[in-house]
Amino acid sequence: MRRRANRARHRRSRDPRGHWLLLIMVLPVMFGALLFEGWTTHEVDAAKTRKDCAGPVPRSVDKGGPVLRFHDGKPVSSSVPARTVALTYDGGPDPVWTPRLLDLLREHHAHATFFLRGAEAAQHPDLVRRIKAEGHEIGSNTYTGAAMGASSPLRASLELSLTQQALAGSAGIHTKLLRMPQTTAVDTLCGAEWKAAEKAGAEGYTLVAADRWYRNPSQGVIRQFGQNSLAYLGSKELLDNPKVDRFTTVTAGVHRPSPDVPVSAVERWSGTALIWAKALGHAFISAMAWVLAVAGGLGLLRLASLVVFARTHVRRLTRIRPGATWLREVTDPVTVLVPAYNEEAGIESTVRSLLASTHRHLQVIVIDDGSTDRTADLAARIGDPRVEVIRQTNAGKAAALNTGLAHARYGIIVMVDADTVFEPDAVHHLIQPLAHPAVGAVSGNTKVGNRSRLLGRWQHLEYVFGFNLDRRMFEVLECMPTVPGAIGAFRRDALMGVGGVSEDTLAEDTDLTMALWQAGWRVVYEESAIAWTEVPTSLRQLWRQRYRWCYGTIQAMWKHRRAVVKLGPAGRSGRRGLSYLVLFQVALPLFAPVVDVFALYGLLFLGPWQSAGVWCGFLLVQLLCAGYALRLDGEKLRSLWAMPLQLFVYRQLMYLVVIQSVVAFLLGTRLKWHRMHRSGTAGQQIGQPVAYPSPPSR
Repeated sequence: MRRRANRARHRRSRDPRGHWLLLIMVLPVMFGALLFEGWTTHEVDAAKTRKDCAGPVPRSVDKGGPVLRFHDGKPVSSSVPARTVALTYDGGPDPVWTPRLLDLLREHHAHATFFLRGAEAAQHPDLVRRIKAEGHEIGSNTYTGAAMGASSPLRASLELSLTQQALAGSAGIHTKLLRMPQTTAVDTLCGAEWKAAEKAGAEGYTLVAADRWYRNPSQGVIRQFGQNSLAYLGSKELLDNPKVDRFTTVTAGVHRPSPDVPVSAVERWSGTALIWAKALGHAFISAMAWVLAVAGGLGLLRLASLVVFARTHVRRLTRIRPGATWLREVTDPVTVLVPAYNEEAGIESTVRSLLASTHRHLQVIVIDDGSTDRTADLAARIGDPRVEVIRQTNAGKAAALNTGLAHARYGIIVMVDADTVFEPDAVHHLIQPLAHPAVGAVSGNTKVGNRSRLLGRWQHLEYVFGFNLDRRMFEVLECMPTVPGAIGAFRRDALMGVGGVSEDTLAEDTDLTMALWQAGWRVVYEESAIAWTEVPTSLRQLWRQRYRWCYGTIQAMWKHRRAVVKLGPAGRSGRRGLSYLVLFQVALPLFAPVVDVFALYGLLFLGPWQSAGVWCGFLLVQLLCAGYALRLDGEKLRSLWAMPLQLFVYRQLMYLVVIQSVVAFLLGTRLKWHRMHRSGTAGQQIGQPVAYPSPPSR
């Protein structure tokens, strides 16, 4: 009853779709946050340095005071009177030095003018409120401290408007005071800076420069500081100067009205939104930088681990240790189960390759799972007494395997896919590890047969570099999570001991392998048992296949999650194998879109050569590891030319599959079985020599 209910749920399932709209919305927001952060750090529309002056400021300005306001387009200068000092601080607020400066001013009952940058004001709104509450004056030093003369019109406008928005959200005011960044005395307002100053003056701003450094405080000065240790020392020295009677703000010093303009509720809410956006954007960028660093580090660690464990695996197989126990050669008869549903394109090739095996004692059971084509007829027409064809109504692959298991006559079971073609010695090699009494299952070496096109070459590289290199590591660590359905050998007693093939998940091979570990059996990898499989030939077919694999693997991981707390082989496989799958096959792919967006941002704005260098360095490491994997599998290195192209389309498809699978699992979606269209091309590579560097032995 439970199995029929599971099948019914699978049939009526639907894939979730709404999360793709969410992803499409999130990725542009992520890129927009990167652009805004890049704009504030002068990586996008950069205005880091001012332009050289093409001409001096007007003579009346050069000879006038440091405070400029514009009346009918003409500048009017002002200065503070004698024995009066207006302390001014640019930038910030700084979380370290601004509070110290405020404390120092309070000790001397002095007031000053703080020209704040909007970005820092949005990041530290409490300090802005404290500056205002203690009676100090607030002016604008633009949003990022950009050189206004070197800024584009759009940037210049945003530098001023965003600062006003940040002040509205933090202190509830707008200001009409402006200090142009990277300027000191009025004579530095030359060339492009003077044009920017005129434009700001036309918008109602009063521009504040500083008196020349050699002017004596007793004559009355406007002093310019940053917000740092030098500013603290310089302010303390001035505040202790006996020749100064008054320390005041700029507008009070030149007898002008306060520059503060109260804002409306809408403007205040708009400013608060900017503060929140700034905080979230900054946190997001910082987190993304950490994600990128961690993901890159884990990726390199994984590649290094794969190579080290693969080398260990090869040394174990080729090294002859004195006194080691020699296991007997396994020649026992074998039952081969071939579940098939609409596999007329390749069923004959699969069965005939099995019958041509050097291991002659075979029972080949073809379980036709309700096919609507000639699959069963073609298998029966072969006419070999070793072949049995069982027909049943469509019930799924797991049910078909259990049907075949019930009809098996021998103690060794080999399970194969109906699109797989075997090398003549594959079955013999595959069952040899079963000579060890602790081994309950053996994974064979699946290779891509139809690799003539680019998509097939990509999958060929993945099978060799990904799957097979992983299996070598899993055997060394004793945590093999999957015996592939294409080629795997099992003890019949072990299968019966775990209740046969479970129908609880769509990855019945992974589910079964994990169940065997929990039952106390070992699972190993036999790389010399080679079978050729047919892989998808279109991106749509590939998506459907990998979606089913990934979704089923997540189901199996969740089902066997308690293995991580168990003892013995079950706990070892759970803690090592499940942890690896969660980290490298689920978690990292989920963050891959973030990495790609950050990489695109770096390529566009952080410098293409630097970004390309990092990308090429990582690609080189991958090529070296893939070349080593190809060498271990006896494959030609010329396939490596397709790997750089794999990073642009294939990798994105794979992590989108993971995202879809995780969302489907979290939403409780029951995924239906997707069948791939077959063309019978799995045997294209049969007869091609596979030259291992050294013959394996167990």
